[in-house]
Amino acid sequence: MTERPVLDFAMLTERELEVLVLLASGEQNRWLARRLGIAERTVRAHTTSIVRKLNLKSRFEAAIVSHLYAEDIRGLRP
Repeated sequence: MTERPVLDFAMLTERELEVLVLLASGEQNRWLARRLGIAERTVRAHTTSIVRKLNLKSRFEAAIVSHLYAEDIRGLRP
């Protein structure tokens, strides 16, 4: 059985955590922006930052991580 890698979600900002949770929905950035009340460009910037900080390869990988670690991520949010 393959173990899940340890990811440090504490290095993400509160807004990045919000975006990460929503990435699991698979929705487009436009929908995420409307949901969060921010610009689509800002969602892209947060997504880029999430991918970089967690050392991931893509938005798709971030969405999978969000799904797999949903409980851990939600535990960090206020």
